[in-house]
Amino acid sequence: MDDIFARVKDAIICPQPTQKIVLLGAIEDRLMNLSEAPNASAEILPIDLPGLPPELELVHPAQVPRRKLHSVEGRIALIHAVCHIEYNAINLALDAIYRFQTMPLGYYRDWLRVAIEEASHFEMLSHRLQQLGSYYGAHSAHNGLWEMAVKTGHSVLHRMALVPRVLEARGLDVTPGMIQRLTAVGDHETVALLEIILAEEVGHVEIGTRWYKYACEQAGVESQATFIALLKQYDVHTGKGPLHVAARKQAGFSQIELDALNPL
Repeated sequence: MDDIFARVKDAIICPQPTQKIVLLGAIEDRLMNLSEAPNASAEILPIDLPGLPPELELVHPAQVPRRKLHSVEGRIALIHAVCHIEYNAINLALDAIYRFQTMPLGYYRDWLRVAIEEASHFEMLSHRLQQLGSYYGAHSAHNGLWEMAVKTGHSVLHRMALVPRVLEARGLDVTPGMIQRLTAVGDHETVALLEIILAEEVGHVEIGTRWYKYACEQAGVESQATFIALLKQYDVHTGKGPLHVAARKQAGFSQIELDALNPL
């Protein structure tokens, strides 16, 4: 049997979105037919940066353009930013597979499902950009999500705590506000896409919660106290604005964890 983990790595470093999604489909064909977890690769190599379209310029988060949503250009800027997050999320889900190669089969199936759904989100938003006369890569973007993936590459417990449950979970908090603002300017086409994405992202964060708790059990540590300690250790901030408490509870957050996140 060929090395699934090598195929996953190839998909992560592939710079062209269309080809990355083709590679993702080939991985699905192989992984879903397994009856036990794949054998670990001999060597897990660091990936400092996933494959990105060559025309995409990475900048500091403060330099990413923000415009008013009453203009087409403003809506394109917002959609492009979300599109980039979804593209990053494909790579993050794949890296959760590649980086941690001694997990149960269910772990790999869960993160492959996430990668496939993130790819669907990316394709929807990419198509919407094209409808508005733009494309993914036309605007600059930042690399904050992948930077945290690199920092947590040594520990599946840290990764599950801080990427799906903090950085990606922030999407649960901010998407309702985006939906409201886009509804106010009459962009119902984009709103429909964001509603699909929001509903599915709850499941993605819940997968992060489930495997975070599994990692805590394996390490013999209490999950809530460990989560709070990791927030402090990595100096993580969730950003401005209220938490989407109902969505986060659905995704497995306890009230103790929500209370710890609120002051940040």
